[in-house]
Amino acid sequence: MRPVAYIFGLLCVVAVVALAWMRFDRWVDMTDLPPLVAETSVEMRDRSDGLLRVYTVDDGRWRLATRVAQVDPLYLDMLIAFEDKRFFSHSGVDPWAMGRAAGQAMWHGRIVSGASTLTMQVARLIEDSGTGSWAGKLRQVRLALALERKLSKREILGLYLTHAPFGGNLEGVRAASLAWFGKEPLRLTPDEAALLVALPQSPETRRPDRDWRAARAGRGRVLVRAHDAGVIGQEAFETAQAAPVPRLRRSFPALAPHMTDRARAGSPLSIRHDLSLDGPLQGALEDLTAARLSKLPRQVSVAIMVADHRSGEILASVGSASYGETSSRQGFVDMTRAARSPGSTLKPLVYAMAFDLGLAHPETVIEDRPVAFGSYAPQNFDGRFRGEIRVSEALRLSLNIPVILLMNEIGPARFMGGLKRAGVDPALSGGKPGLAVALGGVGVSLHDLVQLFAGLARGGEAVDLTWKLQDSAGVEGQAFVSRAAAWHVGHILSQLTPPGAKAKGRLAFKTGTSYGHRDAWAVGYDGRHVAGVWIGRPDGTPVPGAFGGDLAAPLLVEVFQRLKPELDPLPPPPPETLILSGSELPVPLRRFRGRQAVFSPDADAPVLAFPPDGVRLRLEEGTPLVVKLREGVPPFAVLADGSPRVTGEYRREIAVGPVGKGFVTLSVIDARGRSTRAVVEVD
Repeated sequence: MRPVAYIFGLLCVVAVVALAWMRFDRWVDMTDLPPLVAETSVEMRDRSDGLLRVYTVDDGRWRLATRVAQVDPLYLDMLIAFEDKRFFSHSGVDPWAMGRAAGQAMWHGRIVSGASTLTMQVARLIEDSGTGSWAGKLRQVRLALALERKLSKREILGLYLTHAPFGGNLEGVRAASLAWFGKEPLRLTPDEAALLVALPQSPETRRPDRDWRAARAGRGRVLVRAHDAGVIGQEAFETAQAAPVPRLRRSFPALAPHMTDRARAGSPLSIRHDLSLDGPLQGALEDLTAARLSKLPRQVSVAIMVADHRSGEILASVGSASYGETSSRQGFVDMTRAARSPGSTLKPLVYAMAFDLGLAHPETVIEDRPVAFGSYAPQNFDGRFRGEIRVSEALRLSLNIPVILLMNEIGPARFMGGLKRAGVDPALSGGKPGLAVALGGVGVSLHDLVQLFAGLARGGEAVDLTWKLQDSAGVEGQAFVSRAAAWHVGHILSQLTPPGAKAKGRLAFKTGTSYGHRDAWAVGYDGRHVAGVWIGRPDGTPVPGAFGGDLAAPLLVEVFQRLKPELDPLPPPPPETLILSGSELPVPLRRFRGRQAVFSPDADAPVLAFPPDGVRLRLEEGTPLVVKLREGVPPFAVLADGSPRVTGEYRREIAVGPVGKGFVTLSVIDARGRSTRAVVEVD
């Protein structure tokens, strides 16, 4: 009977154990798991996968999603050696560690070492169950066992790498590495890896910026354990022990704030955005604008944009140099997108369209003289007139009258169409466009100006500038001017030497100053890149003494110097380009004559300077009427009411003699038969 009873008892024990195990297994399977996906910081990456900017999560914490592949294997080896050396073999709970911890506690009468596995720590972190109560510990055990059944070891490690506390508002090893070392944790030295292992043990008391001695002591314990486990050798151990501990917390990257804000607003559910920006260039230009801003009045701001005109990708965008300032400089406003008067920067498009329409050639002679179109009488910036001048020189000198003469022939509506074909979105107030749009009488953003000049650099082919790296770039766009016209304009603009230019090569650039000195501009390109600069006040008030050539052009040169040491060569002329001297041009192109030229008086036709038409004169009885002439070829004949009064006169101040009272029609005829007239009232 004894063997039977023994067997029966053994079967009962097995049954009880099996039943207990089934209940335990069911208890683990029925575990309610907390959300395994927590909110993580939104990351902005540049074209080389560098970090541009990081946003905190809603509770103000820096919590960057981290995968095992993003962390140095040395750190992982140290972490497992120090925290949970049987991590890859246990099922969430390490019975050996628990037995050791219990034995040490009984022997010493206090807790000497913990028994929490990495999985149990993850359970505590994602559920915030605490560490001080038995209920909390039991919950961690249950959750750790459940996690091991649901997730792989790498996924559990990823949760720890993302959620581990590192002091203050830092969570996760990537946030800690950026804050304490200024770099991603993919490449760590032994001392850096050991510090990152030690911090989560006591994240507040070991914070290097609060108590670097405690941080060093914690790091030392990790290094000893790593050395004993064979993770690092003796030389690495000694070097790491002697390495200094960082005492200051670094700021997280915050480059291109305006563009990154726009990217986040456009896709609010994405936690990663890949932008076309070049991080080092963006940082260099932000430093440049900050340095330049220190030399400008307090209310003045600066904006810069750089793009690769071959691909259409924006490489740098500085919306302002004082993003956080809201008072005087209004740094929160992205001035690369604000519509402002572009001054003279639209003139190259006017000339390019004139070349395409056969109105002019760079060697065509055009008149820079007083003109009026109804009540509109444009003036040059310096108030001077230069007479006959070549079209190319008129563009280089940025004269206003020649470009208005061309605009009058092109037509403002056609010009606005050219702007839109180039990808520009002009802002026009006050109804129909007038001739003044050629001089900046239309709102254009810096982004649009850079896009326009990018199109000119591409041979008149429009390009949509993009800041999204995944967008298709370099796609052919519609032509808004011909290749030859675009080349002519670029060649003319490249003949000027910008102030402070040091780089080899030629830069085709144009400056502009808006009415009232409100905006100073400079836009230019070489064979690969295009850049634009704006300087002014965001509120649109004047900046006395601000000129594009004096303020913006030197900054544009510095932008290209930061971009590369040597300019890329501009392209050669297309085969169809007409390159001739003025005397070799077809006769209609040698001198600019508008469509109404056949009905207009010659430029040197006689002009009745006095008396002007419609004037009322008081003359004593018997006093002669004096006529004053300008232009014309002597000898002159003067008629009053059709009757000759003076003939064969070579002087330009002629006494006609008494003409009687009432309305008198005075006529003057020169030697070539050209005439002028005026009706005056004699009292």
